[in-house]
Amino acid sequence: MSGFDGEGRILALDLTLAADGGSVADHTPAVLTRALCHADNCYFLPNVRFRGLPCKTNTVSNTAFRGYGGPQGMLAIETIIEAIARQLGLPVHVVRRRNFYGIGRNDVTPYGMTVEDNIIERVVDELDRAVDLAAWRRDVANFNRQSPVVKKGLATMPVKFGISFNRPALNQAGALVHVYTDGSVVLNHGGTEMGQGLFIKVAQVVAEAFAIDLDHIRVSATSTAKVPNTSPTAASSGSDLNGMAALHACEQIKARMTEVAADHFLVPAERDRLFIEPHLRRQSQPVVRRACGAVVGEARVAVGVGLLPHPKMHWDFATNTGRPFYYFAYGAAAAEVAIDTLTG
Repeated sequence: MSGFDGEGRILALDLTLAADGGSVADHTPAVLTRALCHADNCYFLPNVRFRGLPCKTNTVSNTAFRGYGGPQGMLAIETIIEAIARQLGLPVHVVRRRNFYGIGRNDVTPYGMTVEDNIIERVVDELDRAVDLAAWRRDVANFNRQSPVVKKGLATMPVKFGISFNRPALNQAGALVHVYTDGSVVLNHGGTEMGQGLFIKVAQVVAEAFAIDLDHIRVSATSTAKVPNTSPTAASSGSDLNGMAALHACEQIKARMTEVAADHFLVPAERDRLFIEPHLRRQSQPVVRRACGAVVGEARVAVGVGLLPHPKMHWDFATNTGRPFYYFAYGAAAAEVAIDTLTG
């Protein structure tokens, strides 16, 4: 049940989400919690009552899949937006824009987190310019007028997705970085590579930190024997958590190597200058590659580092309030679908 004004702005929303959990709970409560935390999507809802019902049924256990409840919550509010647009006779994209989180208002989510990084209007505008949505809508309307059987529909979808695990303790990662006397680096972290390019992304972080070529870094297979107690590679956080763990390890190594490297190259002991400045890079990437025994041999290092949850993040499971996400990722998409009305 929702309340809205004549221009389509939502004033209040009473929403209940029921989740088919199957015969055992499994991850259903956590998935439902994330769904509730995404039921606002990109929209400011000044007055809300959100309820989640985990339902035990006589089917198999239905547990988490991609999105972990986020898409389900977003589809709920998008359905409401479309219903408001139909009732008022307004285009859906107009009603959406009138309800977007925006700068200048006290934009707090229903669970109490202030939206500080909102860029959804810019993202939607970029999509509009990239594909010319107005012309696309006209083309679809013209096609439907001339086609009695096959009908086309065009839909757009904005997204605000929270990056982090609902459970704060899972928002940590570990990395083990070894620098060898031949200037090579071996990297191990707790992330799982499943084709998304995680190993390369974290290796790029290390390469940038040490100012060395990517081919001087070898990523060893993920193993709890090297980095224990790892969090799942999930919640769109694999790159953030493992990349920052690797960077934190590199920073510790760089701090230990700085004095030795400064003496070796007769330059001031300023860590960023030693590893980044172009005139020092011309010495064939000095600190790791060229220093070899002179630097690395004197500062033999192998560091394992764990990242604790970010101090900003907190969550109260009793009230379902807090700051469950470190930041939001924003996106928008458009899709055209054609349906044969005779055959379906």
